[in-house]
Amino acid sequence: MTKPAIGFIGLGLMGSAMVERLQSLGYAVTVVANRSRPNIDAAVARGATEVGTAREVAAASEIVMLCMDTSASVESRMRGPDGVIAGLKPGTLVIDFGTSLPGSTIALAEEVKAAGGAYMDAPLGRTPAHAVDGKLNIMGAGDPADYARAEPVLNDLGENVFHVGPLGAGHTLKLINNAFAMTTATAMSEAFAIADLAGIPRQTLYDVMSAGPLRSGMMDFIKAKAVEGEIALAFSITNARKDVGYYTTMADDLGVPSQIAPATKHALGMAKAQGWGDRMVPDMVDYLAGLFAKK
Repeated sequence: MTKPAIGFIGLGLMGSAMVERLQSLGYAVTVVANRSRPNIDAAVARGATEVGTAREVAAASEIVMLCMDTSASVESRMRGPDGVIAGLKPGTLVIDFGTSLPGSTIALAEEVKAAGGAYMDAPLGRTPAHAVDGKLNIMGAGDPADYARAEPVLNDLGENVFHVGPLGAGHTLKLINNAFAMTTATAMSEAFAIADLAGIPRQTLYDVMSAGPLRSGMMDFIKAKAVEGEIALAFSITNARKDVGYYTTMADDLGVPSQIAPATKHALGMAKAQGWGDRMVPDMVDYLAGLFAKK
């Protein structure tokens, strides 16, 4: 079967890895620059077509993919005279692979539908290294017919590809997942920092805690930094703070206040405000240990 023409917006670490994967499988890809040139230049060197606006990306594509950092970034690329919606051809499918607010996703879907296209959310799990090898986890959400159309392409990008429900379900699941993950990471970081104050070796703390039901992959990511000084989770504190903030907004939109996430949001927000935003989440061990040392 002929592969659909792909338009891709957002060639950061994850997006550029996804584009590399698509190109390796013979997809024709159209891209537009967002913040920096190197990943765009690399994609063009591999055969991608560069255009000047998101509208031109849409006009050249059967499937438009976005991998942006925030809902505001997605909205800015979707709307306006140079946005994706302005350039949509009838039947074009738009897929948001980022971590966005479900309310924003649903609103954009209505605008895309009015323009003759279709919209899906399909947030991702795993890392850019997995993306290059086509081994992402993908939480696809939207109309079953749209998912069926996207599924062959999603299977080229992911190892574990799910249709998780109607539009917005993917972003909802991703926010729940990330809020839980970042809460676990922040709590484990604090546990090591408190152990320092109490004179308990970090390795001893880990040995005892990991021998029971508390052990998890996230605990091991934080332990790698706390004990070995290695970053095993490449996810920035700024992005973690954003995702937990989105989770609390989602809870508010559902009519309830989150009872747990605000504490995580506060800790990550303090670290970001004090210049740690570009550091990785496992660095919260050092941030909290330093904070507590000033008591």
